[in-house]
Amino acid sequence: MAGNDALSHEDILGAVDAWLKSGKDVALATVVTTWGSSPRPVGSQLAVDQTGAMIGSVSGGCIEGAVVQEALAAIKDGKPRLLDFGISNEQAWEVGLACGGKVQVYVERVG
Repeated sequence: MAGNDALSHEDILGAVDAWLKSGKDVALATVVTTWGSSPRPVGSQLAVDQTGAMIGSVSGGCIEGAVVQEALAAIKDGKPRLLDFGISNEQAWEVGLACGGKVQVYVERVG
């Protein structure tokens, strides 16, 4: 499944539930803090299964690749992560977050 900004919270959690019921390992990323011009509001979510399939969005695409990589790592090691992206963060430039704001994304394995 590809990311889609128009998906509701219920659609994303429904996909998570379906993936879990089918035996897939899943991680959920949630925007927990924003400052300034951020790509997505607090509460935006992205779900990722162990194959890298995803649904939802935490950034409109600019940091999604980095978040997916951290989600896959969380699936493997079971450890949650709090990711920071902003214009002062060197990694944010690498993944394309140059909008002038800041976003924190909490990533956790679910199930």
